[in-house]
Amino acid sequence: MRESRRVRPNRIALRETEVIQDFAEEYARYRIVGEKAMRQVSDDALNKALCADNNSMATIARHISGNLLSRFTDFLTSDGEKPWRDRDSEFDDKHHDRREIEEMWTRSWNLLESELSKFGGEHLQQKVLIRGHAWTVHEALCRSLAHVSYHVGQLVLLARILTEGDWEWISIPKGGSREYNKKPTMEKKA
Repeated sequence: MRESRRVRPNRIALRETEVIQDFAEEYARYRIVGEKAMRQVSDDALNKALCADNNSMATIARHISGNLLSRFTDFLTSDGEKPWRDRDSEFDDKHHDRREIEEMWTRSWNLLESELSKFGGEHLQQKVLIRGHAWTVHEALCRSLAHVSYHVGQLVLLARILTEGDWEWISIPKGGSREYNKKPTMEKKA
């Protein structure tokens, strides 16, 4: 016979609130990583596609921004794919200046952070729509965070290539794991 575990209701409520905070912290981490990567490249490199049919860092940043603006505008009350979003244009091959990219990036991340600050644990199972399909808030946030991390990884890879060896490590430097492990400064707080 299996032994049942006692669950304390207060601990469950606390954990749900912690889940929202966990999402907020992970999004913030990826925002910083993306910004550090983009800062390391020249204005020309920001718009450089490595070959035909590839995306530049500016294109990826526009896409992340467009996605976040669409998803988190009226997140709880309207479909996350807004009729005003022109997703295909986010991938148009055109030059954007750094200021324009930074403004779009900042606006979209600020919206995300503002919306997350309004959520409590009680929202995690609430349903939201994305392209007409229902997702729980928890599922939608998981999906969104995975999407953002995927594209921020692309930004980092492109920045490393486009700096042509003049790269400042954002995370643990290559060959630096042992030294880092002595004082792990980038880890999540306990």
